[in-house]
Amino acid sequence: MSSIYLDNAATTKVRDEVIEKMQKALAECYGNPSSTHSFGRSAKTAIETARKTIAKYMNAHPSEIIFTSGGTEADNMILRCAVRDLGVETIITSKIEHHAVTHTVEELNEKQGVQVHYLRLDAHGSPDLVQLEQLLKQDDTKKLVSLMHINNEIGNKLDIAAVSALCRNNDALFHSDTVQSIGHFPWDMEQTPVDFMAAAAHKFHGPKGIGFAYIKKNSGLKPLISGGSQERGCRAGTESYHNIIGLETAFIAAYDNLEEEQAYVLGLKKRFIDKISEAIPEVKFNGLSGDLEKSTYTLVNVNLPVDEQKALMLLFHLDLKGIACSKGSACQSGSGKGSHVLSEILSEQDMKRPSLRFSFSKYNTEADIDTAVKVLTDFMAD
Repeated sequence: MSSIYLDNAATTKVRDEVIEKMQKALAECYGNPSSTHSFGRSAKTAIETARKTIAKYMNAHPSEIIFTSGGTEADNMILRCAVRDLGVETIITSKIEHHAVTHTVEELNEKQGVQVHYLRLDAHGSPDLVQLEQLLKQDDTKKLVSLMHINNEIGNKLDIAAVSALCRNNDALFHSDTVQSIGHFPWDMEQTPVDFMAAAAHKFHGPKGIGFAYIKKNSGLKPLISGGSQERGCRAGTESYHNIIGLETAFIAAYDNLEEEQAYVLGLKKRFIDKISEAIPEVKFNGLSGDLEKSTYTLVNVNLPVDEQKALMLLFHLDLKGIACSKGSACQSGSGKGSHVLSEILSEQDMKRPSLRFSFSKYNTEADIDTAVKVLTDFMAD
């Protein structure tokens, strides 16, 4: 039985060239980047080259790229330090953000008295930007808006340029969790000014345990982790050199092949939508994931006409057939709780039906799509 991996929004297969570069880094460049001898200088030079490479592709300044352990650390650093260092008193966000944001915001509200406003969502999970403007003008408190660019469960694309403009016009800071979009969409930080962003290499065929925070130059944020002066004094701790090299290699490959891989993966998503709509006419697409223009090309979230009892066996059945996908997001699948995203936008009736997220990459094939739809169809027919 062949295995079909359709859970790329959870994590992606590491590119071969990334593995090769990381192995070489581990074997040959093992000096501590903070050391002043030649071994350390070689590692430090490579790290700074990686920083400059990422900044160049994003039209940012190298000092604005701070390497972290991933998106969760970057989100936490930005939100906590914005309150501590920049005097943020009000956070405007939504209830369908990644838990790295929602849980941090809840804690800031409970323990530090930060006022939190949650934007209304339409039936598809898109935030109300009219309400956002009203909240931005509501009082004179220092405000930060935190809205993700691509929702990790339903794939909705935020009009990030519109939100950026609203924040700029109202003297508010703007943070966006861009974990599902960096490596998949082009960025120009001069054209779409965002104050803070988060990225994780394992979402674009790089290694786990490494990512970066984009922190706009002269923001005033101070370190969340205290210790040495690594990362230009913004993040203490010996740099994970081999992982940074892996991130850089994956980042370059993602953007050098972006248009070709976007078109290919979008074709797979369209095929999945067409095939499952034909095979299971009662299927529903959660959020905007069935809209090729308004959602990311990398995932689709389907709501299936299956009763609660049979639904209990669905993921088990798919796994037995060698198909990997997610019920809700991988970040919460072990918690035993339902999706906090879907619970905000689905009716009570649809919440009783199973929802599955299928997410695609350059390593998938049309045969993978066809097999997955057939396995689902056969399950429905039994």
